[in-house]
Amino acid sequence: MTDILVLGGGYTGIAAAIRAAVRTRRAGGKVTLVNASARFTERLRLHQTAAGEPLADYSIEEVLAGTGVRFVRGRVAGLDAGRREVRLDDGRVLGYDKLIYALGTVTDTSVPGVAGHAYTYDDHASAVRLSERLDALAGGGTVVVAGGGLTGVESAAELAEARPHLRVVLVTRGRPGSMMGERARAHLDKALARLGVEVRTGVDITKVLPDAVEAAGGELIHSDATLWTAGTKGLPLAGESGLTVDARGRIVVDSALRSSHPDVYAVGDAAAVSRPFGVLHGTCQSGIPTGLHAADSLAATLRGRIPKPFRFGYIHQPVSLGRGDAVIQFTRPDDSPRRGYLAGRAAVIYKEMVSSSPMPTFKLLKRGLAPVWALALTAGLK
Repeated sequence: MTDILVLGGGYTGIAAAIRAAVRTRRAGGKVTLVNASARFTERLRLHQTAAGEPLADYSIEEVLAGTGVRFVRGRVAGLDAGRREVRLDDGRVLGYDKLIYALGTVTDTSVPGVAGHAYTYDDHASAVRLSERLDALAGGGTVVVAGGGLTGVESAAELAEARPHLRVVLVTRGRPGSMMGERARAHLDKALARLGVEVRTGVDITKVLPDAVEAAGGELIHSDATLWTAGTKGLPLAGESGLTVDARGRIVVDSALRSSHPDVYAVGDAAAVSRPFGVLHGTCQSGIPTGLHAADSLAATLRGRIPKPFRFGYIHQPVSLGRGDAVIQFTRPDDSPRRGYLAGRAAVIYKEMVSSSPMPTFKLLKRGLAPVWALALTAGLK
């Protein structure tokens, strides 16, 4: 038997665990998945949770049913790659022969005051706490969303639409949706204006206070609740375990997605995956394909074969703008914008297709199949 341990029960970790179970079954693979929560969190939809919208509740054990993957609930506290052991915060120690690290990233709280005064999307409970805070502002108030990336834009739009009595201020150094083409950005700008989102660009936040954010130069922007979406980093656990990490704490991997320790693979947001156009940025679009590839690489190694190199190319940047609007920027494999884009109702339908419940994808994986979109992404098409 080969003990395969998967750390992290998000989109990527579950995909990797199911794929590893299917691909290593005949080679004697025994897969265990570890996650701090028994609940599967649709992290792509946490902005909806913050807005107070009820979402489907899935247990990880139910998701894994029929795969043979054993689920262990526990928070990872230590990793000893030399001894091939993982220590949980309750003192339990789990041994392994091969490990897939899918613990993702956490919010970068290096800006003073973020850790103590800002809300984040690090887990489902964090989004619920923000929702409860906004419920307390029934009489009105100001919400500051820090960060003009896709998460910040989706959050600002969702909160403004679901809670119109609140003033929503999107604060960012650059232009919201700056990675998009001009026409897609124009639609995004109009949508934010229609929803009443106040956009403040060119602002560098230097401190978060209990009732405000402070910009460089000393300006204070009042805030009754601050949501921080301005950057993520890897967990300290990876670097502390002796694995090679990059400047953001993500595990550096080779073309088979192996870390500096050959028995440890890293996937999803937790991995620094190099492509000819640069290091992949953390999205579900790239996350699940890395999970599938790591499982395939591991299975090939157990059979004495040389793993194939990982290939990947981006195809789109999908952004919801509330429940009734969206914009989809189609991209080249290096994530630069193409001319084509979708907006409005067509974009809403497209967005729901690509980021709806991952349960159909997991069901395909249980049958030994991969979704068509994953095959397209990993083809690395030009």
